[in-house]
Amino acid sequence: MSRLPVSLWIGATITLIFAALALISLVWTPHDITSLSIADRLQPRSAEFWLGTDQFGRDMVSMLMEGSRTSIAVALVAVGIGMGLGVPLGLAAAATRGSLLNEIIMRGNDLIFAFPSLVIAILITAVYGPSATNAILAIGIFNIPVFARVARGGALPIWTLDYILAARTAGKGRARISAEHVLPNIANLLIVQSTIQFSLGILAEAALSYVGLGAQPPTSSLGRMLSEAQTMIYSHPSLAVLPGLAIVVMVLGLNLMGDGLRDALDPRLRRGRADA
Repeated sequence: MSRLPVSLWIGATITLIFAALALISLVWTPHDITSLSIADRLQPRSAEFWLGTDQFGRDMVSMLMEGSRTSIAVALVAVGIGMGLGVPLGLAAAATRGSLLNEIIMRGNDLIFAFPSLVIAILITAVYGPSATNAILAIGIFNIPVFARVARGGALPIWTLDYILAARTAGKGRARISAEHVLPNIANLLIVQSTIQFSLGILAEAALSYVGLGAQPPTSSLGRMLSEAQTMIYSHPSLAVLPGLAIVVMVLGLNLMGDGLRDALDPRLRRGRADA
């Protein structure tokens, strides 16, 4: 059995650490971030406040734990929406190549691609107001055409193979062939793409929260922590460095894991490592 890539181990370890901190924050944090204490504002690192406090007297460790949970939750649900809707659309487009349905799906994808997630979020929040839910919708909608294109691109070559022709000769419909034969063969592409979109989702959530369109107080958000700290970047740089570093490390871990999964799941790369 070939060894798994080092990048996969490193990325998975980083991702699991942040996931564990996010889960722990559901039941415990060192301090309550909804309690403001002006007497404790801008405290340095100490036994009570491991990374100090912010300008409102909130514990930075607790803020980072809950902020990571918000970023992971928003990105995870958004990727789920994109995959859950995009993959069936991509499979349907591949199964009906050259048909009107294929054209409708692909031109709809092009239409969504014309509007970045930030613009979609502005449109949604203009109607419903800023919130984490609306950030999820904006990022999720933008993910739909991404997964649709990946699924369609991976499925098209498979539809030309002999065993697909045999399945059609046996009387199987296009939907059944897509579910039983095509989807399992493009699962590796979708898994790798999901890790990439997960990291992009964390960046998108941070960006939306930074401009005030994401999670709202008292919910902690890494992007809003950056926004609140920008006026104190010179006097207390750690207030901006810590959430920024958390975003960078999370995204780095997911990208490393995605690269490692690509190397581990690609049969050509596996053969190359075995020959070496």
